[in-house]
Amino acid sequence: MDFSRWKTWICCAAVVVCTSAVWPQPAKAADDLDLAYRWAPVHYQDTDDTDADADYLTAVDYDGDWNAKNNWENQDDDLSRLRATVYYSVVETGTHWYIVYSFFHPRDWVDYPDFGLDTHENDMEGAMAIVRKDGSVYGKLEGMVTVFHTNFYSFTPAGSPLTDGEENIDGQLRMVTYDGALHPATFQEAKGHGLKAWNGGEFPGGDGVIYYPDRSVAEVPEHGNDRYVKYRLVNTFEAGGLWDHRSDSQTFASWGTFAGDNGKDNAANAAWGWDDKDDSVARGAMATDPARLTDSYFNGLGQFSTDYVKNAYR
Repeated sequence: MDFSRWKTWICCAAVVVCTSAVWPQPAKAADDLDLAYRWAPVHYQDTDDTDADADYLTAVDYDGDWNAKNNWENQDDDLSRLRATVYYSVVETGTHWYIVYSFFHPRDWVDYPDFGLDTHENDMEGAMAIVRKDGSVYGKLEGMVTVFHTNFYSFTPAGSPLTDGEENIDGQLRMVTYDGALHPATFQEAKGHGLKAWNGGEFPGGDGVIYYPDRSVAEVPEHGNDRYVKYRLVNTFEAGGLWDHRSDSQTFASWGTFAGDNGKDNAANAAWGWDDKDDSVARGAMATDPARLTDSYFNGLGQFSTDYVKNAYR
C-alpha cells in the first residue's frame, strides 16, 4: 500500500476542514444591545382613530405585572403606561447574527361588533434581521423575515445576494437614515398589527406613529399621529424578563402562547411560538432555529453555517 498517498489525502482533508471552519469575524465584537440597536427598525405603526392608543407599542408587563389575562382591561386605564418597548434577541452562528425584534400590543382589535370572533387579548408580531459577519463590527444586513399573523414575508435590501428559496422574496427592504446609519423600515397595520417591510408610502388614512429605536428611552405617543417616538430595546433574555416567564402560567397558557381571555382565548404568540402554517420549518424556528429558516427561505447564501455559537433559546 502506498501510505504516502494516504498521508497526502489526510493532510489535504485537514486543510479543507480547517479552512471551511474559518469565518470572517469582527476585530471588535459588538455586544447584543449595540448590535440590536444598529439594525433596529424605524417602525411605522398605523393607527385607527376610533381607538388610536390601542395601536401603541408597549411591554408585556406595561401594567406592572406579568398577568397576561388583564392586559386587555388595563390597556386604556392609564395611557402614560404605554411606554414604547420592543424586545430583541440575538442568536449567532459562525457566519451570521440573527436578530429577532418582537412588537407587543395589549389588544388585537376591530372597530365593529365582534362577539369574540376576530379580537383577542395580547398581540405580538415581529421581524428577524439576517446579518452576515463580514469582518466589520456590525456586519451587513442581507435580509429580513416578518410576521404577518400566521404568514411570514421575506424582504431584502438593495444589493443583497439572497434570492428565492423555498419561499419567494416578497419585496424590497427600504432603509431609512437614523442616528448616522441606515436602518430597515418596517410597518404594522392598525388593529390586527400584521407586520411587513414599509412600502415607502403614507399611512392609510393619513395618521400613524413613527417609532425610532433607543437603548434606554421609552416614550409614549402624544397622539395617534405622532411622527417621532422613541422605543426602548429590551433583551428578551434579561433577568426576570419575557423569556424568564416562559413557564409562568399567568403569562403563557402553553409553550410560546400567551394566556388571554378576551375575544378568542390564548390566541397570541411570542417569538418562540410564531408559525407560518405552510412552510417547511418548525413552529418557533424564527427564534429558536433561524439558520434553518434562512436556509429554507433563501438561496444565494454563499458561505453559510448552521452551527450555533450562541443560542439562548436552546
